[in-house]
Formats: sequence, C-alpha cells, structure tokens
Amino acid sequence: MSQHLSPSDLQTRLNAVTVVDVRQPMEVAGGRIPGSRCIPLDRLERAELPDGDLVFVCASGNRSAQAMAVVQQRFPARPVMDLAGGLERWQSEGLPVERQAGAPMPLMRQVQIAAGSLVLLGLIGSHFWSAAWIGLSWFVGAGLVFAGVSGFCGMARLLAWMPWNRVRL
Repeated sequence: MSQHLSPSDLQTRLNAVTVVDVRQPMEVAGGRIPGSRCIPLDRLERAELPDGDLVFVCASGNRSAQAMAVVQQRFPARPVMDLAGGLERWQSEGLPVERQAGAPMPLMRQVQIAAGSLVLLGLIGSHFWSAAWIGLSWFVGAGLVFAGVSGFCGMARLLAWMPWNRVRL
C-alpha cells in the first residue's frame, strides 16, 4: 500500500512518521527536511529500516517513488509513502529546510563549472598554443551530449568522488 503526500500533509504528520531521504549524502547536506534520515536509494535494498510509517523524500519525487517500490518488494504489507514533488516542492511551499554548514556545491553546478572550464581551456589552448587543443572542447561537448542522451554523466560520477564532496551526516 503506497501513498503520495503533499508537503502540507507531510508537515502535519511529521511527528508520526519517519522521513527517509533517499538522495546521496552530499545532496542531503545541501538541504533536507528537519529530522529526516539519509538512506541513499542505492543502499535501500540492504539497509535496516526504522519501524513505523516511512515517508521517502528525494529532490523531485522520482527516486522516492523508486524507493517505495524497493520497500514494497521487500515488505509487501508495509505501508509506505513519498513526498509528491520532492524537496523542490517542499521548499517552493516555504516549508523549513535544514542545511549542513560547509555543504558542497550541488553536483550539477560543479559539472557545469568543470565542463565550461575545459571547453574554454580547449579554445584558449587552440588559439595560443596548438590547434590540437580544440580536441578537448570536442571531447567535452560530446561527453555532455552523451550524458544528456544516456542519463550517465561520467564527469558527475568523477566529481562525486572528489574529497570536497565527501560528507558525513
């Protein structure tokens, strides 16, 4: 049995449920519903879940819907819920969010900065040093197109492993 809660419905039930944020720790550090627990989606199948009613939360609602499916497969009779629209909708309704001090910049902004810097480096290098530097811009551009088409971003995966993105909650 699953249910989608609006932000206002969840806010009225916060004391009666356990909110489980299924985003990665670096995402959660940037903002989360006060009192929520972080259990990333990729660890949910083997995680020990708290007792009681669970409400899954992610950025937009996609991963929390996947989390409900995972838990319903593990525990078919257990009632689970998710936050419709995710943390984005929660914030858009002006509800409270707690942020960890020193949280890393969102990963997509890091990708934009890195990709843009590499393209500029390729252009500058081709102008001042050797025409071969333009290959760097081609490579990054092709990687961005591949990421958009496939949903896999190698640069994001690489950046997620960087030391400045390691977060302890």
